[in-house]
Amino acid sequence: MRVITFDIESISDSVVRGHIDVREQELTVVAIHDSETGEYSAYFKDELPQLWPIIERADMLVGFNSDSFDIPLLNRYYPGDLSSIRSLDLLSEVQKALGRRIRLQSIAEGTLGKSKSGDGLTAGEWWKSGDREKVREYCIDDVRITRAIYEYALKNGVLKYKDLRDIRDIKIDTSSWSAEPEQKPAVMTHALQL
Repeated sequence: MRVITFDIESISDSVVRGHIDVREQELTVVAIHDSETGEYSAYFKDELPQLWPIIERADMLVGFNSDSFDIPLLNRYYPGDLSSIRSLDLLSEVQKALGRRIRLQSIAEGTLGKSKSGDGLTAGEWWKSGDREKVREYCIDDVRITRAIYEYALKNGVLKYKDLRDIRDIKIDTSSWSAEPEQKPAVMTHALQL
């Protein structure tokens, strides 16, 4: 099964009461891990045509808050509909198991014992100052963390998060994560050259 773990970075001057409106965001970079090649790569907005054939061949997209943010934003740039690809949103899985949302930073600290290399607001500042490479590396680092969390949950059936001073467990049902779909959907070719 080909799994594409991904994350996007975006910029906007519009934040309403701490909520980011996907419709107001402009994509800056998408980073991925391709389970078929084992490689990490990143694509700036002008390089997205190179990304589409990889995504179109994915059996599953894995992200963190990806169903609510990353996929809807990426769909604005894609000529088809990415929501037709099977997806696994790790934040949704955590919320389903715990009853509330937990930041990726807290899960990374609890599960992996490491911190993220920045945050979205800082990445936006880097972008505005012209440091595209720093944003690219930050996005790839978030994909590394997301991929490691996904693999940890698959192996252990649990994730951990830092809650004040304590590390707490979240039991995660991963039984359907690696299951092949009963019928594999037809390969998408919205962006491929015929």
